[in-house]
Amino acid sequence: MTTARIRLFLDQPLAAGQSLALDEGQAHYLFGVMREGPGSRLLVFNGEDGEWLAEVSHAGRRGGRLLCVEPVRPQVALADLWLLFAPVKKARTDFIVEKAVELGAARIVPVLTDHTRSERFRADRARAHVREAAEQCGALTLPEVVEAAPLAQVLAGWDAARQIVWADESASGEGAGRAGLPGLAGPPAAVLIGPEGGFSPAERERLRGLPFVRAVSLGPRILRAETAAIAALALWQARYGDWG
Repeated sequence: MTTARIRLFLDQPLAAGQSLALDEGQAHYLFGVMREGPGSRLLVFNGEDGEWLAEVSHAGRRGGRLLCVEPVRPQVALADLWLLFAPVKKARTDFIVEKAVELGAARIVPVLTDHTRSERFRADRARAHVREAAEQCGALTLPEVVEAAPLAQVLAGWDAARQIVWADESASGEGAGRAGLPGLAGPPAAVLIGPEGGFSPAERERLRGLPFVRAVSLGPRILRAETAAIAALALWQARYGDWG
């Protein structure tokens, strides 16, 4: 069994004997922070070629090189599940993004709602968190992060073949049970989490009128946005995703 304590995402082709360049940030982390050097082994992945064992062939202050040694795990596609959520405060948005990666979301879609109360969503910041989370949790693929857009705009361009699971705190009789989220379709799907304070009456009316949206309850208590995102993603993955 291959063991390595460090994983890095590299946006480069991976193959046996392939030489891989490290940028300054990766070199600082690997050689300055983790105190690795020539001969050290680590795991690398690029979202396309699976996971590989690599060995440090050159260590420098501002860069370095690795050598691909052998494949460790084949590439596996993520379940076709998206997360739609209204951005909240910076640290909590970072938390939602991190947990979405750990729970296997394939796409992260920030939506701006009538009650959204947050700082500007930075897609570049979110993509950096996605990369770090994937390196830490053993993911083979980085979920796509898109720019924030108004909820109405996202719904207007929605593909009706992808069901939206709307975590609605006012829903009744549609609750999650031991079997997960009963009556829902499998992939492709998306989970929709609202802002602090919930959706506006107009947004609720719009959502309830769309045939591809299904409102579900996540239990008897009102959940914070980040808790609701974790609960909904976990329930969907347990029934339809890669947990089984």
